Amino acid sequence: MQLNGAEILIECLKEQGVDTVFGYPGGAILNVYDELYKHRDEIRHILTSHEQGASHAADGYARATGKVGVCLATSGPGATNLVTGIATAYMDSIPIVAITCNVGVPLLGKDSFQEIDITGITMPITKYNFIVKDVTKLADTIRKAFRIAKSGRPGPVLVDIPKDITSSVTEYAAEEPGKHEQPESHIRREEVERAVELIRASERPVVFVGGGAVISDASEELMKFVNLVDAPVTDTLMGKGAFPGTDPRYTGMLGMHGTKASNYSVSECDLLIVLGARFSDRVTGNTETFAKDARILQFDIDPAEINKNIIIDAQVEGDIRAALEEVNRKLSQQDHHEWLEKVEGYKQKYPLKYHSEGLTGPYIVEEIYRQTKGDALIVTEVGQHQMWAAQYYKYTKPHTLLTSGGLGTMGYGLGAALGAKTGCPDKTVVNIAGDGCFRMNMNEIATAVRHNIPVIEVVVNNHVLGMVRQWQDLFYDERYSATVLRDAVDFVKLAESMGAVGIRAETQEEFRKAFAEALTLGRPVVIDCQIDCDDKVWPMVAPGATISEAFDEDDMNK
Repeated sequence: MQLNGAEILIECLKEQGVDTVFGYPGGAILNVYDELYKHRDEIRHILTSHEQGASHAADGYARATGKVGVCLATSGPGATNLVTGIATAYMDSIPIVAITCNVGVPLLGKDSFQEIDITGITMPITKYNFIVKDVTKLADTIRKAFRIAKSGRPGPVLVDIPKDITSSVTEYAAEEPGKHEQPESHIRREEVERAVELIRASERPVVFVGGGAVISDASEELMKFVNLVDAPVTDTLMGKGAFPGTDPRYTGMLGMHGTKASNYSVSECDLLIVLGARFSDRVTGNTETFAKDARILQFDIDPAEINKNIIIDAQVEGDIRAALEEVNRKLSQQDHHEWLEKVEGYKQKYPLKYHSEGLTGPYIVEEIYRQTKGDALIVTEVGQHQMWAAQYYKYTKPHTLLTSGGLGTMGYGLGAALGAKTGCPDKTVVNIAGDGCFRMNMNEIATAVRHNIPVIEVVVNNHVLGMVRQWQDLFYDERYSATVLRDAVDFVKLAESMGAVGIRAETQEEFRKAFAEALTLGRPVVIDCQIDCDDKVWPMVAPGATISEAFDEDDMNK
C-alpha cells in the first residue's frame, strides 16, 4: 500500500509494539504529530515540558519495562535538547530510539532555520544513528534502529528524518517484528574452563556485580553461581537488585561511597569475579592498588570493556546470563566459610550508620523502604541523595533502581520517573531528588499533572549543592564557591501552582505522615524535606586513594 513517510513511521512503531512515546512537537515534525493524532488510541503521546524530559522519560520507561523507549523532537533546538538524555542512556547502556525531524533535504547544509546536524552531534553518544534521505529506506531504517538499540550491549539509536521525507509517498509492506532476543551466544569453552579453574583454586573470592547483570536479567543464574562459589557479593550503583540486598552474603556497594566491608573484602580477596561492570573510577579508586592481591576474572558482553581500565587475568565474553549458565554447569560446590566469616566480621564492625535524631537523608530513604516494603521503583537524581538511596534502600529485584550512573546527570530523575510510572502504572514510583537537581527539571511536575502520572517526588532539601559542598568541606578548606542555594523558592507553593500536592516535612514524624499520605492520593506529590546542609555521605574514599582507605565520621573525629 502507498503511505507517506509519517504514516510509515507510525506503522513501524506499531510493528515494534510501541505503546507510548515521549516528545515535544515543532514545525519540522508536524507531519509525524498529525499522524500520531490519528493513532492516539494506539500510541499514547506524553507531552513533556522540555525535550530533555522526553529523552529521560524514554530512558526511565526502558529501564523499568525492559522495552525500547521512544522519544520525539523537532529540528534544531528540539533535537539538541535531547542530547543529554541520549548521552545518559549511552553511558548506562539503555535502549532508546530518538526520532528527530530535520529541515527538508534541499535545505540541508545551508544553515536553514532550525537546521542542525544532529547525527554529527550524537555520533559519539549513540550505538548508531541515521539520517533518512530516501523515503523508500525509511521503514527498514526504523526496524534496524530498534534491533540495534536492543541487541548485544543495548544503547540509544537516533533516526533523523527530513521533513519532506515525512510527506513523500512510497510503497509500504508490513512486517512481523523479530523478537529482540540476544543473538546466539558463542561462549568460548576454553574461557569457561579457565574461569572454573580460577574459582576452584580460590580461597577468598568476591563476586562483583555490575549493570550488565541487570541488563541481561541474570538474577536467577547469579544466585545459583553465588551459592556454588560460596562468596560474598558486592555491587556497583548500576548493579543494584541483580543480587538481593537482603541476602546474608551481600556486603553493600563498592567504591567511593561503598561500605568498608565491601572495600576491605575486595582489597583482601584472591579472586575478584566481575560480572558486567566497567571498572569506573568511582569504584576502583587508585587503579594501581585496586584488588592488588587478586586475580581478576571478568564476564562481559562487550570485548571493548576487557582490559580497558583494569588489566585482568581471564575473561568470559558474552551475555552474562548465558555465560553464568555455562559456568554453573561445570562448577562444583565450593566452601569458603572461613572467608565468609571474616567478611561478616567486617559487616558487623563497620555497618552503615547515621545520626538517629532529626530528619536526614538516610532516615528518609529507610522510611521510604519501610512504607513501600521494598516494592517500589526508586528513581534518583545525582548527588548525596543518590548515594543514600543506594546505601539504605534494599533492592531485591533488578530494574528497581533507576539512576544515572555513568554520566551523572542532574535533572534525570523526574523525567525518568514519569517514564517508569507510564510503563509500570501499577508500581509505586518515587523520585528521590536533591534541591539542586529538582531546580533543573521541576517543570516536569506540570507534565505529571497534565497526564495524571502519580509519581512521588521527595526533595532532600539542604539548600546547597550537597555533594559538591561535601567535597569543598573535606578537600577545599570549606570554600563554598557557588554551592549555596538559599533563596526565596518555595517548593510546596511551586508544586501547588502546577496542580500537584505540595507537603513540607521538617521532622521525622512529619515525613512519615507526608509519605504515607502521598501513597494514598493517586496524584503527583512533592514532599519538601528540610535537612541540615552539612550532612554527609559516609563512608568515603578520597579521589585517587585506595578503596581500603575509606573513612567515615568516626575516623574524622579521632
